[in-house]
Amino acid sequence: MMVPEEPQVLENEEISISYIMSRKVWNRNKTDVDDIFAYNIALNVIENEEDQEPKSVNECMHRKDWPKWKDVMQAELNLLMKREVFGPVVRTPEGIKPVGHKWVFIRKRNEKNEIVRYKARLVAQGFSQRPEIDYEETYSPVVDANTFRYLISMYNRLSEYLLKEGYKNDSICPCIFIKRSGPEYVIIVVYVDDLNIIGTPGELPRAIEYLKKGFEMKDLGKTKFCLGLQIEHLKGGILVHQETYIEKVLKRLYMDKSHPMSTPMVVRSLDVEKDPFRPPTDNEYILDPGVPYLSAIGAPMFLAGHTRPDISFSLNLLARYSSCPTKRHWNGIKQIFRYLQGTKDLGLYFANPSKTGLIGFADAGYLSDPHTGRSQTEYVFIVGGTAISWRSTKQTIAATSSNHAEILAIHKASRECVWLRNVIQHIRGSCGIILDKELPTVLYEDNATCIAQLKEGYIKEDRTKHILPKFFFTHDLQKSGDISVQQVRSCENLADLFTKSLPNSTFQRLVRDIGMRRLKELK
Repeated sequence: MMVPEEPQVLENEEISISYIMSRKVWNRNKTDVDDIFAYNIALNVIENEEDQEPKSVNECMHRKDWPKWKDVMQAELNLLMKREVFGPVVRTPEGIKPVGHKWVFIRKRNEKNEIVRYKARLVAQGFSQRPEIDYEETYSPVVDANTFRYLISMYNRLSEYLLKEGYKNDSICPCIFIKRSGPEYVIIVVYVDDLNIIGTPGELPRAIEYLKKGFEMKDLGKTKFCLGLQIEHLKGGILVHQETYIEKVLKRLYMDKSHPMSTPMVVRSLDVEKDPFRPPTDNEYILDPGVPYLSAIGAPMFLAGHTRPDISFSLNLLARYSSCPTKRHWNGIKQIFRYLQGTKDLGLYFANPSKTGLIGFADAGYLSDPHTGRSQTEYVFIVGGTAISWRSTKQTIAATSSNHAEILAIHKASRECVWLRNVIQHIRGSCGIILDKELPTVLYEDNATCIAQLKEGYIKEDRTKHILPKFFFTHDLQKSGDISVQQVRSCENLADLFTKSLPNSTFQRLVRDIGMRRLKELK
């Protein structure tokens, strides 16, 4: 009997989190551990290996749920006939390669991972066309080419339909359509083929009715599950968390039975040689390809970018060693998973009514990475007592002092602040929400010297002459009245959560201060 050989994994590659089904491997030296990579890992996690989506009509016909697939396929054909997609049958011209077609099958799931709807789409196999012969213009898809071309057509049609009814759309928020009718307003948020609608009681039903006239769609009621986020509508506000996703990640990595921890990382040692997050030494063993380090980093990165800012700093530290991870770094990842095990239902709580407008906190961890002489940039922006934007990243420039590092951090935070102000002003202005006199956004910083220098602007002197003038961009924003940099005590700077490993009591306080709550304490 012949036994098939196992695929060989090269030294600089490691298996993915879905290796058993996909045989996918990641190259440690060539993989950029960024948001796109984290999203791809999240898709692998979300997919149920034991119950994959069917890939063909023949596969559908041999499943127990074939009657449901048959119904949605017929519904798709009826819709295409209604829109007159199919034209008369013609002979293919000589030298022209016809484009084939393919069925794409999807099952929509709710926040509990239960199937709530079957969907089937008939798409053209655009990849069979030849550049400059069958087509001239191209797009850069982030999903498979078939679905992407369908979605472009769908988005253009939806956009035209909404603009005709008086909806406004701005390039700063291309997927948001807003309509105002006197004191009433409605906001339509588009994501692929799903819509979320927010508005006043009078305008909301009219918007839904208008959309149903132009498109075949189903009203699923209050949004409870979107983009992998679970949305809990509670008496005092809304909690956004990812408990179901966390459970899947822990199960995939065999950490679902692990003992919970109260913080995502151990307190770092001041001794560089004893720092558990130091780079690998010359004689230290590098993890073999059977350890999915990249996948283990990418899966929680999806969490950190959406509902779990509390793990941002620890993940940023460990992602630095994606090309050469050691057992120390792997233990650091397991610490994060053990923390997630004990806080699955922790998320961002948006209380009703909101307390305050937009405020920001910026900080820098000077020589946070003593091994390369780099510091850490951190910021967090709060609306109504809850974080809406945050970042923790290693600076690319070697700061010569703590003051230099703080100037770099505020520069980064100021750029984010400008964008957030523009988005908020666009949405509120388009909805007709009464705006008070436009006040500057307060950006809190704990370094008094840095604040004074930014107030004066760039001055060529011994302390600042080596700092590029562009990093004093915040000074111009203060002069124009967009930002007001104010001092805050270090213990009250919420960006400290993204700067360093903290004692348990301090860590828990800051987690609450940025608006994070557990579902069990709110119910």
